[in-house]
Amino acid sequence: MNEKTKARGNYKNRITQRISLQYLLTLTGFIVGFLLLALLAQQFISMFIWQPDDPLYQILKFVKDYILVFLALPLIAGWAIITYRFMGRPLRYLDEVISASEKLAIPTNDPIILSDAMKSVQDELNQVRDTAFQNARLAKEAEQRKNDLIVYLAHDLKTPLTSVIGYLTLLRDEGQISEELREKYLSVSLTKAERLEELINEFFEITRFNLSNIELQYSRVNLTRLLEQLSFEFKGILSDKGLECILNAAPDVMIKCDVNKLQRVFDNLLRNAVFYSFENSVIEITVLQNNTETTVKFTNHGDNIPHEKLGRIFEQFYRLDTARGTNRGGAGLGLAIAKEIITLHHGTITASSENELIEFCVTLPLSWENRKDFRLKI
Repeated sequence: MNEKTKARGNYKNRITQRISLQYLLTLTGFIVGFLLLALLAQQFISMFIWQPDDPLYQILKFVKDYILVFLALPLIAGWAIITYRFMGRPLRYLDEVISASEKLAIPTNDPIILSDAMKSVQDELNQVRDTAFQNARLAKEAEQRKNDLIVYLAHDLKTPLTSVIGYLTLLRDEGQISEELREKYLSVSLTKAERLEELINEFFEITRFNLSNIELQYSRVNLTRLLEQLSFEFKGILSDKGLECILNAAPDVMIKCDVNKLQRVFDNLLRNAVFYSFENSVIEITVLQNNTETTVKFTNHGDNIPHEKLGRIFEQFYRLDTARGTNRGGAGLGLAIAKEIITLHHGTITASSENELIEFCVTLPLSWENRKDFRLKI
């Protein structure tokens, strides 16, 4: 039993105890008061000298003869009235809770207000109400993201597919075409087809990450060599924009990780740095390691990212360039996948941008190296 459940049970017990105590005190007070009043009345009556033919004396004598009856009737009536009132109190509380529950079925902006004795219940019901509002908002956002996915998928897949169909149609319809032009059409068609394959792979990847239990396959890897190889593989892409990639890392920095998944993160971060860098600028990869963590920073020179966009940059299907037809970047899935992979490694990934300097920082703690069974459902 958790602390919240215990607290709720204790509160219910306090309500019951308070009502029971008030009931007993009220009933005891009534009985004592009634008996004391009867005793005082007897003492008061005994102070007078009564005549046998006095009508009042005859009444008082009748009362005295049946004193038990005259004592019992008021006591029973008082007990019944007090019991009815105290039984009605929890029923009123129940009516309040029922009315509040009806408001929970159809939440409104008005908070739930109960009597002072039900303050704790009121707070819990308002918390449930707030949770219901939040769940409704999250469900609406999830529905919107699903709709966005359909729209983005249709648009992102249609753009390269249209180009492929267009150039292949030209190759089919133009009988007299130079070898140079034929080569150009085929090259463009192949590029667009490869782009189409990348998009399809990204959508499959994000689906796999959302629906699966991903288990990390740990191995010890030389992080310095991994990043050296990555920067070498990007030489062609870098040269197209006149970029230079500089790796600042000590020789043979070793970490324990799922190398395939972490390589995907670094590949995505370097690819983004290339896409959003000024031409003829420098991209720096910096590796720092201490006794507790390893930090990898990707820094490039480019247009500042607005603060509101930095807060959403790791969301699925979010792209800095809102024009869906652009060839810069992917479908807005790469950074979302990167964050999930880093989270699986029990690390963090953040982004910052100022003074035309964009930096992505990945931090991996060393303390999780022995957690071979660590699994995270995402």
